[in-house]
Amino acid sequence: MKKITVETKVKGSIDKIWEFWTKAEHIVNWNFAIPEWHCPQAENNLEVGKSFRFRMEARDGSMGFDYEGTYTQIEPKTTIEYALGDERKVSIDFKKMGNAVSIVETFEVEDTNTLEQQQQGWQAILDNFKSYVESN
Repeated sequence: MKKITVETKVKGSIDKIWEFWTKAEHIVNWNFAIPEWHCPQAENNLEVGKSFRFRMEARDGSMGFDYEGTYTQIEPKTTIEYALGDERKVSIDFKKMGNAVSIVETFEVEDTNTLEQQQQGWQAILDNFKSYVESN
């Protein structure tokens, strides 16, 4: 299966970055690709075999979906891997780099959107995360 990788470097401690990535009260503030969308609900059970569900919706209420998966591997402050409901796999690696953390996210592509749309959407969410962490 084809995979796409997106990445960023976020200024901050690994402790803060891990917390902001994994806690529902933070996820709702950054987990969307464009300003016209938002993430009004997030549930995250960060344990292998447990699941997460993030509600993503257009702010005008015209459309939305649940982004859901099950964790397959967790190495605290280092790696998160999960399988989505359609069995596509995602991995996220966190690596301390001085006063910042490199985040590399690799995901198996889906058939609905173009590769470019998928890459841009996932990168935009990662960029939102960076902005959220660095401004809080």
